[in-house]
Amino acid sequence: MKITISKIQVKNAISKSKIYGVQYCLNPYRGCQHACKYCYAELIIKKTGKTEKWGSYLDIKDNFLDILEREVHRIKKGLVMISSVTDPYQPVEARTFLTRRCLKVLAENNFPVYILTKSPLVSRDIDILKTFEDCEVGITITTDSEDVRRLFEPLAPPLESRIMALQKLKKAGIKTSVFAGPLLPMKPENFLRAVENFVDYIYIDKMNYSFKVKSIYEKAGLQKFMEDEYFEKVLDFFRSRFENVINCME
Repeated sequence: MKITISKIQVKNAISKSKIYGVQYCLNPYRGCQHACKYCYAELIIKKTGKTEKWGSYLDIKDNFLDILEREVHRIKKGLVMISSVTDPYQPVEARTFLTRRCLKVLAENNFPVYILTKSPLVSRDIDILKTFEDCEVGITITTDSEDVRRLFEPLAPPLESRIMALQKLKKAGIKTSVFAGPLLPMKPENFLRAVENFVDYIYIDKMNYSFKVKSIYEKAGLQKFMEDEYFEKVLDFFRSRFENVINCME
């Protein structure tokens, strides 16, 4: 997919969060090069008047760092989620270093952070992550199958590269987690075997916007994986085998 990359000016860097347990969200980019088929962020960004096809645009928030450096001195300390409606380590980050520079500011001002990404690029910043008093890195892994990944996340990094990033982070002593959400078709035994030694937590969530991908399920003959019974079965399996499993629906 052809993507248009632009620079924009913004008024705020940190926004108050409506996510349970998270006080703030920080999104250095608008849009996402991963362009996952099920992504809820498309619906949120459309409310701002952005009408282009999801994955066809990426806006770099050009003045973001300057604003962040001012805002961290004005707000009460609280957990910052990076990011909630974009991926902070999508390919453009490899040349802009915008997320890395934001991490430095947050670390210097003692803000706790929770990072969520699909990209192994996050391991580039282990040197900064290790300076935080409170830091958790979550890597989104929604399936154990590359065939399934290519159906729903065709532009996102391969699964094996994400698992390797978890290994590096864990070895560096950083708290790690996997976000299995939305839960895509998988063999839970294979999934758990691949990640259990490298994570402190597993978060699991349903396919909440199934209307976006219903045709993909149907064309691939995967309709049974859209049922609540499938989600509950995987959740029960994870909980029987792993201590810290959190159902995001609860």
